Amino acid sequence: MKLVVAEKPSVAQSLAAVLGAKEKKDGYLEGGGWLVSWCVGHLVELAQPEAYGEQYAKWRYADLPILPAHWKYDVAKDKKKQLGVLRRLMEDKRVDAVVCATDAGREGELIFRLVYQQAGCSKPILRLWISSMEDAAIRDGFEHLRPGADYDLLYQAALCRAGADWIVGINATRLFSVLYGDTLNVGRVMTPTLALIVQREDAIRSFRSKPFYVPELACGGFTAAGEKLEDKAAAEAIRADCDGKPAVVRKVERQKKTVQPPRLYDLTTLQRECNRLYGFTAQQTLDYLQSLYEKKLATYPRTDSQYITADMQATVGSLALWLWQNMPFGKDSTTAPELEGIIDDSKVTDHHAILPTVEMARTDLSALPAGERDVLMLLACRLLCATAQPHRFEAVLAVLESEGHTFTAKGKTILHEGWKGIEQAFRASLKQKQPEDGDENTARLPELKKGQSFEKAAATIREGKTSPPKHYTEDSLLAAMETAGAEDMPEDAERKGLGTSATRAATLEKLVSTGFVQRKKKQLLPTDKGVNLIAVLPNVIKSPALTAEWESMLKQVERGEMTADAFMEGIAGLIRDLIRQNTAPDPAYSSLFGSKNAANREAVGTCPRCGGAVYEGKKGFFCENEGCAFALWKENRFFSSKKKTITKTVAAALLKEGRVSMSGLFSEKTGKTYDAVVVLDDTGEKYVNFKLEFPQQRGRRK
Repeated sequence: MKLVVAEKPSVAQSLAAVLGAKEKKDGYLEGGGWLVSWCVGHLVELAQPEAYGEQYAKWRYADLPILPAHWKYDVAKDKKKQLGVLRRLMEDKRVDAVVCATDAGREGELIFRLVYQQAGCSKPILRLWISSMEDAAIRDGFEHLRPGADYDLLYQAALCRAGADWIVGINATRLFSVLYGDTLNVGRVMTPTLALIVQREDAIRSFRSKPFYVPELACGGFTAAGEKLEDKAAAEAIRADCDGKPAVVRKVERQKKTVQPPRLYDLTTLQRECNRLYGFTAQQTLDYLQSLYEKKLATYPRTDSQYITADMQATVGSLALWLWQNMPFGKDSTTAPELEGIIDDSKVTDHHAILPTVEMARTDLSALPAGERDVLMLLACRLLCATAQPHRFEAVLAVLESEGHTFTAKGKTILHEGWKGIEQAFRASLKQKQPEDGDENTARLPELKKGQSFEKAAATIREGKTSPPKHYTEDSLLAAMETAGAEDMPEDAERKGLGTSATRAATLEKLVSTGFVQRKKKQLLPTDKGVNLIAVLPNVIKSPALTAEWESMLKQVERGEMTADAFMEGIAGLIRDLIRQNTAPDPAYSSLFGSKNAANREAVGTCPRCGGAVYEGKKGFFCENEGCAFALWKENRFFSSKKKTITKTVAAALLKEGRVSMSGLFSEKTGKTYDAVVVLDDTGEKYVNFKLEFPQQRGRRK
């Protein structure tokens, strides 16, 4: 009997249905000679610094760097039960092998292997590696299970990623938080991404718009433009010279051009397109796609490939043909799908491009949630576009002369719509106004010939201003992350971007949730907190180029071209240098944090939980250590109301003596005030508790 371990209960149920494991047990399913269970995301995670020594409960410069010789792990309380289920199943004498059926990628491998190790299991590992949750794909996957050893390098790369994030995040966050007296979260990928956003805003703020002037000639049905000028007087002189004078065609160039069909979607290009068309965040797109995957309507989401393999040709061809015949934006096509352009085995590593599945034909698409339906229709449209004929047009460039001044006019004539016709039909079906493509609306010019003259052309001046760089949207930021901000990298260059297709959405969400970035409609804008953080950090920790290089090195670990030890030593060396080079706050930046700076504020008292300093904040009194949740809220629901709050004096007494006498406390129940002794009764839970002692009866009321 074999034990199958999936990543989530919903996936386990789909696998069990195919395998015939229909008998429900506590935490698993059984039947057909199979046991099928599941993790709940990351069951086992890297332990916090305190696990390596009590001294790390406090944030102190002297304790840095924290570089564990051997990693320790922890299990959240709410996940211990399921880990216990998996441990018992792995120890079951009936089980002769364990099938890793977590997501077929770096993180999925890590989730399973840590559980396997935590359970102390030594039974053989088999790997299920599929790109679709369709029943046929699941059956085929189980018929071709691979040895777990084939994925040992993938696991090593996953450990390196997790370890590097821990080392950089813990050490850099503590270092700069201690130096500047504020909680400054630093992340290996998050911080360079924030730096991109801050740099873009700096470029926008420093941009100085300049006016420009373009002389134009109206020549009976089309307009020709002169050179863009900064001098308005010069433009006015050209207008005066040419207004009402003949314009003669000196040259006409015609060039037939072909635009090849677009590639299929990988996760990042799909997230970018969904942000452009629907306004979805990267995380929303991933969530919708994950749900479609689990419903067997789309293939594996977390892929960075835009191609399929040759052995998929027949299946994808049949699917494309069905879409041609059944999708409203494909019905006008009279040609068969052309698959040659989307097949390239050399560009498919772990997973092929994202595709809809044949399950669409058996599904009531109108019953899907709107977001999922939008994503699925976009996948269908892209498959049709990618397998359609090229778009062909004739570009026309006409050069005219008037009174010695040169003007040009551009136009285009569509020769064959090809894939563009499908795309336009799809976008027309969307209710909201869609962004326009570059030269999509270039006008068609009339038939022009060399020597042709237009009498009395009307001359005007078109005025404009140079535009600053645009604020980042999730679309443009994802593009920048892919190439680490190097927008001029050639198309065929190896991608060494920030993060991976699977992790970029989470990075953006963390930037927002930690208060470094805010969303304003589609725009991503840095907050003051984000700007200040980038200001105080040295280039080495916020450099997109360096972090992008680390991502490339992780791929080398996956391929066996670099050892895990070598990668981790590089990360540790960087952190050692960072701490050695930053021993005190930079005076130039201390003022950025105002009263929050530890050098400029007085501690109210000592934290009863971890011994750290407690400082006053806007809404309460908080421990300086980020990992400590101790807080005295100024408006506290346990004993005060709108008529009484905890002052700095009261907080200091509570922290020093554990009790303080207070008068004028207000009872919302009786509407009266009373006097009592407030006793700090902290049990280490999420919220600090209090007891009240009354002088008259010495009784207590909580």
